[in-house]
Amino acid sequence: MEQFIVENLKFGKYHGLGNDYIIIDDIKWKIPENKKSALALKLCDIHFSIGADGLIFVCEAKDADIKMRIFNNDGTESESCGNGIRCFSKYIYESNIVKKDEIKIETLKGIMVAKLTIVDNKVISVEIDMGSPILNCEEIPVILDSLVDRCVNEPIVIIDKIFNFSAVSMGNPHAVIFIEEQIDDNKLNMYGAAIESHDRFPNKTNVEFVKVISKEESIVRVFERGVGITKSCGTGACATVVAGSILGIFNKNVPIIVHNDGGDLKITYTGRRVLMEGPIEKVFEGILERIEI
Repeated sequence: MEQFIVENLKFGKYHGLGNDYIIIDDIKWKIPENKKSALALKLCDIHFSIGADGLIFVCEAKDADIKMRIFNNDGTESESCGNGIRCFSKYIYESNIVKKDEIKIETLKGIMVAKLTIVDNKVISVEIDMGSPILNCEEIPVILDSLVDRCVNEPIVIIDKIFNFSAVSMGNPHAVIFIEEQIDDNKLNMYGAAIESHDRFPNKTNVEFVKVISKEESIVRVFERGVGITKSCGTGACATVVAGSILGIFNKNVPIIVHNDGGDLKITYTGRRVLMEGPIEKVFEGILERIEI
């Protein structure tokens, strides 16, 4: 395969509650399609490059203000990412790419709307209309033994335990598991990895372990598909509230506080659509002198 060289590549590094992303203006750089995955692998390496949970490309859109494409740190492309789209919104506003306080963003999931809270020309938080959750098993996708349309509180045997999970897609698949006690890193890694790649999930899945505090509050720990343990997952928080609402654990039409390892998100599920609000921060920007991919 022919080598591609980029010199003086400008990038931004952002995080949403510790879920961190490298952002590149691909309208300017035009990274070849067959090199995007390899670039994500290279730049997200924590030891030999910038290091991040994923790489986001700013692209031109046909039916929206702008388009976002996001690649995990294992090189796979993701359909959607709640923390990533908030970071993306801050980047495009403060970089003068789209100077609006309400931005229509094209993703692989579809068009999503970001509402920006701006103070002194800086974006301090973003509310995203994440759209409607996907609950149909075939569309998520998830495979069940029974012939039901939805996967709610379904038992699954993982290593030495039986978990009950509910499957929700927010443009990307999630397996939401409610637990009595919080889970530590060792168990999150062990069980999360086994569930992520289980045969029931043809496209693999993100995994959320949820400790309920009240009807309006929970603690969520995430094993992210293609990444591993992450500080936060926006779509995971959304999927958690949707699953909890279906099970009667959370109230609808009320903001639910979701405590992630990296901080808090506010999620509201109307029964039709999901709204997510949370902070974002710019970590730094820089220039890579030379990249060969």
